[in-house]
Amino acid sequence: MKTVRIAELKSRLSEHLRAVKRGETLTVLERDTPVARITPIESKRSLLVIRPRPARPVPLADIPLPRPLTTKTDIVALLLQERGER
Repeated sequence: MKTVRIAELKSRLSEHLRAVKRGETLTVLERDTPVARITPIESKRSLLVIRPRPARPVPLADIPLPRPLTTKTDIVALLLQERGER
């Protein structure tokens, strides 16, 4: 198992990650104190990516609009009142 200090890990991250891909385990040190361990993933299975089917665009005319508001309250006045209190 190889040890590496945080500063070195940051400056040569790609190189250290390639070593982990090859099966090496790294122990990360902060002032000579182990704080983390980087190990290769054990599973050799490849990730299966399933792409979504292309969706048909819906014309705007086919999207139903909400029902009209049936309240007698002045929404704009309420909004201005709320904003004025801030």
